[in-house]
Amino acid sequence: MRVTSDSPEQLTLLRDTVRKSRTKAPAEITETLPVARIAVDVSLPHLDRPFDYLVPDDLAAAAQPGARVKVRFAGKDLDGFVLERLAESDHDGKLVRIRKVVSAEQVLRPEVAELCRAVADRYAGVLADVTRLAVPPRHAKVEAEPLRYDQPAPPPLSTSRSEWAPYPPGFLDALARSESPRAIWTAVPGADWALAFAQAAAVCSAAGRGALLLAADARDLERLATACTTVLGESGFVVLSADLGPTARYRAFLAALRGTARVVIGTRAAAFAPVTELGLVALWDDGDESYAEPRAPYPNAREVLLLRAFKQNCAALLGGFARSAEAAAVIDSGFAGELIAARPAIRAAAPSVHITGESDTDLARDRMARAARLPHRAFEIAREGLKTGPVLVQVPRAGYLPSLVCQTCRAPSRCSACGGTLRRTGGAGPASCSICGRPAADHRCPECGDTRMRAAVVGARRTAEELGRAFPGVLVRTSGGDNMLDHVPDQPALIVSTPGAEPVAAAGYSAALLLDTWLMLTRPDLRAPEEAVRRWLNAAALVRPASAGGTVILVGDPSALPLQVVVRWSPEGFAAREVEERRAAHLAPAAKLAELTGPAESVADLVERLRALLPASAGLEVLGPVDVDDETVRAVVRTPRAAGTQLARALKDAQSARATKKNPGSVRVQVDPPSFG
Repeated sequence: MRVTSDSPEQLTLLRDTVRKSRTKAPAEITETLPVARIAVDVSLPHLDRPFDYLVPDDLAAAAQPGARVKVRFAGKDLDGFVLERLAESDHDGKLVRIRKVVSAEQVLRPEVAELCRAVADRYAGVLADVTRLAVPPRHAKVEAEPLRYDQPAPPPLSTSRSEWAPYPPGFLDALARSESPRAIWTAVPGADWALAFAQAAAVCSAAGRGALLLAADARDLERLATACTTVLGESGFVVLSADLGPTARYRAFLAALRGTARVVIGTRAAAFAPVTELGLVALWDDGDESYAEPRAPYPNAREVLLLRAFKQNCAALLGGFARSAEAAAVIDSGFAGELIAARPAIRAAAPSVHITGESDTDLARDRMARAARLPHRAFEIAREGLKTGPVLVQVPRAGYLPSLVCQTCRAPSRCSACGGTLRRTGGAGPASCSICGRPAADHRCPECGDTRMRAAVVGARRTAEELGRAFPGVLVRTSGGDNMLDHVPDQPALIVSTPGAEPVAAAGYSAALLLDTWLMLTRPDLRAPEEAVRRWLNAAALVRPASAGGTVILVGDPSALPLQVVVRWSPEGFAAREVEERRAAHLAPAAKLAELTGPAESVADLVERLRALLPASAGLEVLGPVDVDDETVRAVVRTPRAAGTQLARALKDAQSARATKKNPGSVRVQVDPPSFG
């Protein structure tokens, strides 16, 4: 056909023909399971439910449960995961098509999707927020890498018993029989917990099942990786941690997903790892706050693993030198049993533990034994310990002089510009503000007018400086903050550390001085005594047994119960007592708590909605609100533990109602906060 300028009809006809030839007809809807139920990535509480979409025939093979897809939602293209394929939908309206399958990799397994839903419900959260924690961002290049199935043969069962010798054999025997035992393990002092975890994973692997092992931080994870390398070999496990970086993390995630590694170790980011044929979940030192996720809905890795053990019917192991109140409550509930060595084995492994001023002899030799920061007996123990090895000194606060007060009236010294606490960062120069950094060379106490200041709290650096003068010629090293030591050699040295930063000594510490115990006990937090006992036991467990000369001294009040717990090395009794006291006071874990933080009007509105949603039998109590700052308040709501599910559901429904009505103000809801003051 020849088109000329004087034939517009022919030109229009040709243009329409070209357009029709370029437009591709949409694919037909597949006949086999044509409906996909999809979890759309939307964090609005009133939209927290799956939505049904049609599956085009050309996407049917890739759009399998767990695959990532793109769908049209509220006028936008959003990400989502296929949860299941259905023959028909229960939706009465018209369904739209899946726009695209981003990846055919089934990254959200059905059992993990079910776990994510359970976690969202328990913490009054949204599924989309939990799946972001469970599934790392995609890297197409990593997905294209070839599969490698080099799973080594598990070691013989007879070689996997040594670290478990002090304990009853029932737990490992049940693992070997592919059963699902659940235990709260209190390790003997000095136990190599990482090696014990690796050996338990080896037993589970030998039975043909997978294991998931969690550590609190990067230092503990490195110890666990070293132990797993010894027991399982370098290719017998995979490390999954947020610190790996996006590419390495996704590669480790795919290794677990595809079954190239039967054992997965990691930090809290690995709690949702897709381990094939999961047989064991284990977590060390469950009281560590590092297990609390700082992003909504703020789940705790301990609770995620316990939920997972219940949902997937696998073994569970919570271990530690101390025992949290939550772990004791799990024992009380009957979900797990106690795994602990006999008292003779504990006494044989423990160091000799003392408190300054605990005897009349101490007071006769040093009248200030109960008041001095470093009593004479503590110096003697340090001097004696330095003859045979390193000595650990635990100081609760980092820095030099992190807090100053008036020399005369003891009023806190504060910055005249912003009201921040004044501190000293070194031995020279004026004090400065801990917030704005402004020097306070002309500071004068507003209460009494004195210009002199003294330390309210002495930090690790100042302590190291004082010990260096007291023990001339002895090497003094600090560990904490940005200067963390992992290991120290077996030679005389003073190691000054903040809690949680204690390095491991090659042959154990010859002695340990635990200073300023009052400071850890007076923290404005419900968990202060429990946290103090955990920190002290973790440090004392690094010391040699008493039979090898190991000695620990706590500088504090001998009548304080938490200090006596360390002397007797009885964390299980202390944890049981904590649970009883909290049950009497209606506090967690005996009660269900939720913290509501936001503008006063919004918090009040949410509380009123909760009152309307919950029946009187739920026993709802409201504490507060109290001011957080000029614009924010905090209220705490609580119910008995038995009504915890009702509280979580009501919180979710109340938030959904507020979102639907577009009420102003956002309220942060945190169920079972890690700290409560």
